[in-house]
Amino acid sequence: MSGKVRRWCGRLPGRRACVSPSAEGGLVEVRTAEIPDVKIIETRRYFDQRGFFSETYNKRALMQAGIELDFVQDSHSLSVEKGVVRGLHYQIPPFAQDKLVRVVRGAVFDVAVDLRRRSPTFGRHVSVVLSAEKWNQLLVPKGFAHGFSTLEPNTEVIYKVTNYYSPENDRGLFWNSPELQVEWPVSQGEAILSDKDKRLPRFSELRDFFD
Repeated sequence: MSGKVRRWCGRLPGRRACVSPSAEGGLVEVRTAEIPDVKIIETRRYFDQRGFFSETYNKRALMQAGIELDFVQDSHSLSVEKGVVRGLHYQIPPFAQDKLVRVVRGAVFDVAVDLRRRSPTFGRHVSVVLSAEKWNQLLVPKGFAHGFSTLEPNTEVIYKVTNYYSPENDRGLFWNSPELQVEWPVSQGEAILSDKDKRLPRFSELRDFFD
């Protein structure tokens, strides 16, 4: 983008807003979540009368923040209903994955659970609301199970991952395991899950952890 960056006021989806974009560009901030290896990434958007432009991934900027990852695949999900739960999913070595998750439409309650047995935060979780309005992202490292519940209908989520899908190494954890104490925004009776996710083991039944 070039030219002078000006203050802009206009309609965004569902609201009116005025924004003053910075000319610096790039990632705004990389913050550490309650579990240190999980990162919350804020990105900047440039608005004008046409809409907006945003740099959603910059390898060099992440390296400057101490994050060096080689992403090999992007995945895109659409959840039509509010209250859809996807997860909690992970892959075991040698196909373990780091994930960079963002919402391009709607909003989710996003959860990452530490499955590293030697970690001081083993069994604990991080939860954050990701939304198209906030334009934030969550970096979920290897050793964590990940999932989300949609807060709006027609929510779209994009994931970048550092390893390819492997059915033989695919694992999961039941989303509402009582041991996790996750305060989900949807009840177990109202949640919409796949048949596969309904059958996932509870945390107390899980056998595949990370060393």
